[in-house]
Amino acid sequence: MLLVYTHAITPRFKYVFKHICTRVLGIEVAFTTKIEEFIAHDSLKISYTKQQLGSEFFIKSHDILFEQGLNDIDPNVQKWGQTKCFFFNGEKSAIPFDIFAASFYLLCRYEEYLPHVKDQYGRFLATESLAYKHGFLHQPVVDIWAYKFKDALQAQYPEYVFPERRYSVKPIIDIPIPYRYKLKGVMRSFGGVIKDLFALKLKNIYTRFMVIFNLQHDPFDTFKYIINRQKQSKFKFLFFFLIGDYSTFDKGINPNKRKFVSLIKHVADYCEVGLKTSFFSIDNFSIMKKEKQKMEDILNSTLKASRQSFSKLNLPESYRNLIELEILEDYTMGYVNHKGFRAGSCTPFFFYDLDYEVQTPLKVYSYHLMDYVLLKNHSLLDKKKTLNEIINEVKQVNGEFIPVFHNYTFSDIERWQGFKELFNIILESGNESND
Repeated sequence: MLLVYTHAITPRFKYVFKHICTRVLGIEVAFTTKIEEFIAHDSLKISYTKQQLGSEFFIKSHDILFEQGLNDIDPNVQKWGQTKCFFFNGEKSAIPFDIFAASFYLLCRYEEYLPHVKDQYGRFLATESLAYKHGFLHQPVVDIWAYKFKDALQAQYPEYVFPERRYSVKPIIDIPIPYRYKLKGVMRSFGGVIKDLFALKLKNIYTRFMVIFNLQHDPFDTFKYIINRQKQSKFKFLFFFLIGDYSTFDKGINPNKRKFVSLIKHVADYCEVGLKTSFFSIDNFSIMKKEKQKMEDILNSTLKASRQSFSKLNLPESYRNLIELEILEDYTMGYVNHKGFRAGSCTPFFFYDLDYEVQTPLKVYSYHLMDYVLLKNHSLLDKKKTLNEIINEVKQVNGEFIPVFHNYTFSDIERWQGFKELFNIILESGNESND
């Protein structure tokens, strides 16, 4: 067990030390403000305060873990080996940066509470983030810093055996529209035909009628393929079905249709299923509650995980609603148009509410890559290169890689050519031993 001496034990301090020490490095951690207790401890120990006590492993602390509320912080990002860090803490410290303060800043999404520019959907932009501006968005820096801390500790305690964690994959399958043409109803199908007619998309009209009359397979219906891949994989896929009302942003299928319900039930026999909350439920608790209840009725079990439509998050309100609904896991944290680590980590973490200064029971699974990002690369070779780059970043810290694909990603539609192969690369990346 690692014992940490500090001058004040705050909720922020406990939160970030438990994430880095226990969730990333796998070691138990305890805290004390008593010097005698610290001196008597005969295993791993560090002091985290303003002044070093003696010759112990010492990290000079930044003020952020002992503050409350928001302050105007302007982190000075500097190079640190092959990565970057901030909150430099001088030469006396065993490591040159206060990685605990820096990790807290990223994990609690401090910058998303501060004034920032949003996109047309009201989302926090990757380009607004500290990580993007200083060129470390592509790295899981919190985990990298944790491993640097581990190396320094290992040098001080060479006889201590640290546990090893293994690289893993958690594939997300997002289902905003399960079918392109099926189960749309007369009015929506008619509207689709008129729209295609004006756009001179005659092939689409032909395909639509072939699908409606069961003469052709619906292009978005790739569920058999995905379930077969699940059967062959050691990693459990997690599906998110949209069952909210039809709107400007959400164009799913009516959840009262028997065939749609039976599809969700069928998928749930092989994979985990969560709720993709509708765009308007994000700001409306009663809508979200209704959608959760509907999904629980379909699954006949308690809903554990959710993902917000359009990856939109309003912190802290979005997460407070999930907590009130007793949803334990969220998979919204990430960027639709950029690969990388929005919260700086490839280790799931608990949401810390900065307004209430408390660690909540909601576990945040930040995703690192959405299929749309790979469309920026024109050739399949470039797509593979981009994909392998981020897989290697996660592998270097034995983290959990979370990619988001959609059901239509596996279709034969031209823009998604080669994506089955890319998905296979992700699944096979977990079969190799850690480098």
